[in-house]
Amino acid sequence: MPEGRLALLTGAAGTMGIAAARFLLEDGCRVAMVDTNRERNEALAASLGAGALAFSFDVRSAAAVREGHAHIVARLGEVDILVNNAGILSNHKAEATDENEWRRVLGVNLDGAFFLARCVMPAMKQRRFGRIINTCSLAAKTGGLTAGTAYSVSKGALTSLTFSLARELAPHGVTVNGISPAYVKTPMITEQLSEKQRQKLLRDIPVGRFCEPEEFAHVVRFLASPLAGFITGEIVDLNGGLLMD
Repeated sequence: MPEGRLALLTGAAGTMGIAAARFLLEDGCRVAMVDTNRERNEALAASLGAGALAFSFDVRSAAAVREGHAHIVARLGEVDILVNNAGILSNHKAEATDENEWRRVLGVNLDGAFFLARCVMPAMKQRRFGRIINTCSLAAKTGGLTAGTAYSVSKGALTSLTFSLARELAPHGVTVNGISPAYVKTPMITEQLSEKQRQKLLRDIPVGRFCEPEEFAHVVRFLASPLAGFITGEIVDLNGGLLMD
């Protein structure tokens, strides 16, 4: 177990983030919970106990990420585990996607992961230990069954970033992997898809149900563990058989 390690988790106040935070805390990690929803994030961190501390900064901004990372290090020490889980959904296809939406989606889903990885890499390399875990998506492989163009492209690029960082950091004892979930029970499913879309998806998913947040969090805790040290550059599919390859 990664007991005593410091995990930096973005998107921490979301459904998947909360599940991941709980599992990491159960495994003895301290968790720096990062989310733009400051009030909700602080309340959640307080409810999870002394091992969880809340931080708020905009992952789209390289300057904000540098400042936020420095604040975390000053309070808690160097980051051992980075979970890039911050993400926003766009269902608009190409012609309906304007420039602002394109930049906003790629900024959260891709830029933030790169900026944070760049911050934590030097200390991880120096200590010859680190785990970077990116929340990718089935949309990267399918072009987006229900998701829009900006979202699908951002997750495809995040998958490529995972491979690139894994290749770069493997000689230094740092692993980089992604989790590619499809249709986790979050507001993206319950609020942003119609009932007709949900029922069609349930017919298409071989296991006949949506993914539970705890199933995603279980993969996070596995990839963060010391015994996952020989796994790098992998994307773990978590889609109930919707896509088999």
